Amino acid sequence: MSINRRQFNQLLVLSGAGLALGGLPVTVNAAAESPVRGGTLNWGYYPDPSALIAINTSSGTGQAIGPKVNEGLFDFDYDLNPIPLLATSWSSTDDGLRYTFLLRQGVKWHDGKDFTSEDVKFTILRLKEAHPRGRITYQNVTAVETPDPHTAVVVLSKPAPYLISALSSSESPIVPKHVYETFTPEEQPKLAQTIGTGPFILKEWQPGSHLIFDRNPDYWDAPKPYLDRVVLRIILDPAARAAALETGEIDIGANPVPLADIERLKANPNLVVDSTTYAYSGPQQQLFFNYENEILTKRDVRLAIAHAIDLQKLLDIALYGYGQVSPSPISTALPKWYDPSIKAREVDPKLANKLLDDAGYPRGTNGSRFKLRLAYNPFLPPSYSDFIKQSLAVIGIDAEVIKLDLATFLKAVYTDRAWDLVIESLSNTFDPTLGVQRAYWSKNFKIGLPFSNASHYVNAEVDQILEAAATEPDQNKRRELWYKFQHIIREDVVSVDLVAAGAQIVASKRVKNFAPGAQGINNSFGQIWLSPGS
Repeated sequence: MSINRRQFNQLLVLSGAGLALGGLPVTVNAAAESPVRGGTLNWGYYPDPSALIAINTSSGTGQAIGPKVNEGLFDFDYDLNPIPLLATSWSSTDDGLRYTFLLRQGVKWHDGKDFTSEDVKFTILRLKEAHPRGRITYQNVTAVETPDPHTAVVVLSKPAPYLISALSSSESPIVPKHVYETFTPEEQPKLAQTIGTGPFILKEWQPGSHLIFDRNPDYWDAPKPYLDRVVLRIILDPAARAAALETGEIDIGANPVPLADIERLKANPNLVVDSTTYAYSGPQQQLFFNYENEILTKRDVRLAIAHAIDLQKLLDIALYGYGQVSPSPISTALPKWYDPSIKAREVDPKLANKLLDDAGYPRGTNGSRFKLRLAYNPFLPPSYSDFIKQSLAVIGIDAEVIKLDLATFLKAVYTDRAWDLVIESLSNTFDPTLGVQRAYWSKNFKIGLPFSNASHYVNAEVDQILEAAATEPDQNKRRELWYKFQHIIREDVVSVDLVAAGAQIVASKRVKNFAPGAQGINNSFGQIWLSPGS
């Protein structure tokens, strides 16, 4: 971070200065134009969201939808420098164990009640209890002090070098204590309970169809928002989303179309395609093993599966080359922490077959050794599971693909545990302690906790490394710990790390300033405006 981490009392919102990981975003030129008030933004979306607020889930739906309603303490520019939002300033002690936040005054919840430090306290403690990454982010929080309504002091038992960067709207949304204390941490708010301090008020939610957000007339950051309304339209068919963009029926979408359509949409004079990798995303797709299946507890079986999957072909066929082979549990999109010495395993069906034979699983008369249930995150295209199913068939493993909607997928994988292999899309986020640790830390296995340690992997040495990396303030020492972690995970074949998928935002050229910072379009939409007559 290029600013003083210990204290800042005045920060200016950066109007497009700075670079995202994948280059200069296409939206920064909008800063030279004057925003226009009014209009409705039609947002094409999938899958059908089961969760809207990322208070107890790291689901992509909560990260994308929630910031329109609930804000974090900070926003972040393209280089992850914090910009004041609900907090106007912060300071920390020299030992990094106390963070003091001065909160914005005069902010109201959508129901008219005052936003105070009690809301911040409640939120951080609930994130610590119920959020898959929050359990790690806030694991060392021992107390949140509220000396007055506009000051919150977070007290830690150990340093948390990533803490400030986690305080965004998509990662740590501040929720109203007086509403959320009325239901359990596992529950998501109902429509009437979905209130925040943000620029839009959720007015309607028709599952399977749409959500409607109306302008908050009392928003603290006037004259924002510029839009009168945002309509999120749930369109599950990718061909239908592509057609809706081309006809102007929808104005914007994230990864909205089949990758085969991207080049055609790039040539459309009415559309813009933004392929920037935003700093908050840290894309990574992985194949995890269910350690509760005795077959998969054998390293040679896991290693055979790893040698059967051609990562480059997976990238080229399933993703049309949009992305990178990413063979380590830390994404290649995080070069600060990724160990480049870790390469993709050689594709070797002969070796894979021998490993399975030696492990005691010969082919049967039908050529199959055993059957495994293969689930996949519905955010991912079915081509992932199709490719891996075919790859495993070559070495005699019959993979039965389980196709599920998001809510059913989460229940099957993280509650019922009715799977053997799962293709996941666990973002590394902006820091591996938050995005990677959750999948390998034994203490993050909890029935019903989505996007956590699905494998039920337990390794005391790995736990020790993860916990040390989470509190190590020296960046070089922290990098050494993460390098050691990557080598252990690779040696144990805990997962088959696949690719860091490229991302595309497709938008009408009328939509201005849609991704002004590190969160991409997982921002509040408060700064978006529509250019008339273009």
